[in-house]
Amino acid sequence: MQLLHLTEDENGVSHFSDAGIGLAMVDFAPPAPPMLVSASEVARALVYLTLPAGWGGAKHRSPCRQVAFCLGGRLRVEAGDGEVREIGPGGIWRMEDVDGSGHTTTVVGDEDVRLAIVQLD
Repeated sequence: MQLLHLTEDENGVSHFSDAGIGLAMVDFAPPAPPMLVSASEVARALVYLTLPAGWGGAKHRSPCRQVAFCLGGRLRVEAGDGEVREIGPGGIWRMEDVDGSGHTTTVVGDEDVRLAIVQLD
């Protein structure tokens, strides 16, 4: 499974990378057959949010380490280094740019963006 990872360097500039999520065959929900499962990670909160069509934010840092799951709509995200990525339905975006200059997020198109965000410890 893949996700888009946004981190920052020692100068506080955010950068994208494509990262894999390691999965292993596990008896996760017996008596169901084994399935591919990632390692667990402690979470602090789950929030849902909607960014309305036309929404464009100012450059900002992530409020905490978090993972967003795009449920609908499309986002354009610009990292501090100028690289631009689009995230659409089914996209997974891990944000860890919590101290530096941050990123800019803009809704693309006429559809609201709906996200489920898991905030990490």
